[in-house]
Amino acid sequence: MNREDELSLLRGCAEELIPWYRAVRRELPWRRNPTPYQVWISEIMLQQTRIEAVIPYYARFLAELPDVAALAAVPEDRLLKLWEGLGYYSRARNLKKAAQLVMDKFGGELPRTAAALRTLPGIGDYTAGAIASIACGEPEPAVDGNVLRVIMRVTACADDVLSQKTKSRVADALRVIYPSGEDAGLLTEGLMELGETVCLPNGEPRCGECPLRELCLARREGLTAELPRRSPKKERRIEEKTVLLLRSDARYALRRREDSGLLAGMWEFPSLPGRLSAESVRAALEERGLSVQDIRPCGDAKHIFTHVEWRMSGYFVNLSEQSGEYEWKTAAEICADYAIPTALKAYFKLLK
Repeated sequence: MNREDELSLLRGCAEELIPWYRAVRRELPWRRNPTPYQVWISEIMLQQTRIEAVIPYYARFLAELPDVAALAAVPEDRLLKLWEGLGYYSRARNLKKAAQLVMDKFGGELPRTAAALRTLPGIGDYTAGAIASIACGEPEPAVDGNVLRVIMRVTACADDVLSQKTKSRVADALRVIYPSGEDAGLLTEGLMELGETVCLPNGEPRCGECPLRELCLARREGLTAELPRRSPKKERRIEEKTVLLLRSDARYALRRREDSGLLAGMWEFPSLPGRLSAESVRAALEERGLSVQDIRPCGDAKHIFTHVEWRMSGYFVNLSEQSGEYEWKTAAEICADYAIPTALKAYFKLLK
C-alpha cells in the first residue's frame, strides 16, 4: 500500500472511531476528569496490568497522592507500599523522580506537550502521546500494542510489531491524520478501546462488532488470524531459589535488595540460590552462625518476569535468636508498612 492510500484509510478509520467511542466507552475512573496528572498515573499503572486490577490501586493512590506536589514529597517506602502488587516497581520510582523534576523545572504543573513530557523519567513516546492528546488536546498519537494490532490489521501490514521501526512508522502516519482538541483524546482512547475490547490479541477478533469492519483489509483478505506478525521471543532464563521465612520471637526476617538490577531496593524474604533440601538449608544457616530450632517446607511457587523465571521452594525456619544482618518485623508490621514484591506473593500470604 502506498503512503497516500494508507493515510486515506487511516483518516477513514478516525472518522468511524470517534463517534463509536463516544457511544460505547466504558466508564473508568481516570476518564471522568482527565487531567494530565490523572492520565499520567493511570497510564503508568496500566502498563503490563489489567484494567480491573488497576482500578482500586488508582483510587487509593489518588486519595493519598492527589497531585504532583504530594507525589514528589512522599517517602519512597510509602510510595512502594501504595504500589505493592502492581509489580515493575521502577515505574513507581520513576513517577516520583518525574514529579520532583516537574516541581523543580515546570512549577509543579505537568507539561502539556508530548515533546516536553518525553523529557521526564519514565515517560516514553506512548505515555507522552496519551497525556498530551487525552488531557491537552494535542494531535499526538499514543502507539502501544493494542493500537499497533488495530493498525496492522486495518492496513493488512505484515511488518514486525516488535520492531521500533514499525512502531515509529505507524506513529508518524497517525500523526499526519490526527485531529486536535477533544477529538485527539477521543481518537487515542478509541484506538485503545478497540484493541482492548474488539480487535483482540488472542482468539477470534470480534469483527462483527467492529466499527472498522468495512475498512479493514485483514478482514477482507482473511488475514485477521495471521496479523499482527511478531519476531520470536527470546527464551526466558530459569533461576531456582529457596525462599526462607526466618522467624524468631514472633518476628520475621526481611532484607533489602541491592539498589540496581531486578526488583532494585525492594524488601524481600532471605533466600538461597538453587532448590535446596531442608538439610542443606539448615547447614547453610548454621554455617552463618544461625541456630535453627526447626524447619519445615511451606510450598513451591513460580513467578515470570519478562526475561527471567523464578522457580521457588520455601521453608519456615524457627531460629533461637535474631541475626543483625536482617530487619525483624511482625507479620502485622510487614503487611502494613513493607512493600513485598509480587514475585514473593505466595509466601507473603502465608504470613497473613
